[in-house]
Amino acid sequence: MADNEGNIDAKSFGVGVPQTQEQFFLKGNENASYGIKSRLSQVFNKKSGHTVMLAFDHGFIMGPTSGLERIDLTINPLIEYSDCIMCTRGILRSVIPPTANKPISFRADGGTTILTSLNDETLIDIEEAVRLNVSLLAIMVAIGDPDHEGSTIRNLTKTVDLGQRYGIPTLGVTAVGKNLTRDSRYLGLATRVCAENGANVIKTYYCDEKFEQVTNACPVPIVIAGGKKLPERDALQLAKNAIDQGAAGVDMGRNIFQADSPVAMLLAVREIVHNGATVDQAFDCYETYKNQAK
Repeated sequence: MADNEGNIDAKSFGVGVPQTQEQFFLKGNENASYGIKSRLSQVFNKKSGHTVMLAFDHGFIMGPTSGLERIDLTINPLIEYSDCIMCTRGILRSVIPPTANKPISFRADGGTTILTSLNDETLIDIEEAVRLNVSLLAIMVAIGDPDHEGSTIRNLTKTVDLGQRYGIPTLGVTAVGKNLTRDSRYLGLATRVCAENGANVIKTYYCDEKFEQVTNACPVPIVIAGGKKLPERDALQLAKNAIDQGAAGVDMGRNIFQADSPVAMLLAVREIVHNGATVDQAFDCYETYKNQAK
């Protein structure tokens, strides 16, 4: 307790100067709680309003994917160049050093693999997320899947409720089934459903036509999935198109860790997402970083 003696009388009251009230920089989250805003501010760069997330959660449905056989050798050297990492609790505890000190997008669900029908998911205990000090609760939502649409939406709503209780934002991840088309009509529906059910951020795929309609109709930020491995320049073009059409960032995996030079690719993507670089400029950065690493 402060000593009552020797105190200096307070005098800097700022009379006549209104208290500054900062407006939150991410759309759709102005009315979120302090904890949710604080965690979102860890994931998204306040200056650019964007994020570069590094996804390596593929193993929970696909096993040891190429480039993820030894995460300690391939992913850990990349973490410092990302804004946020997306992974499972098993990998987080067994491989990722706590000293990495990066925001965590946590796979808060788990279920069926590529050997069976996908999307049959169950939730992980919210206290596990608290113990791991995560910044986002990532929940897959299978819009259009006749067997699992309802159950995955219920997973999302329950996670949003728990996230509100503990001050952790929810990332709604739109799944795309084998029989569903990645077009603006479907993606617009899927992202809007996630937002309507309370997700603070949405992860979805990019589409070549009318993607700006998807981002504009979604009241919260959208980050795009990288999807399958593309040639490096094509992946940079994907990122550029998405950002130019309203995406708030990228969550790339295979297009980073399967690149010829993963660090160079991650740095090049950052040039687009945070600095507004053109594809030519970003690809030049990629080639420069790649040659320096040799």
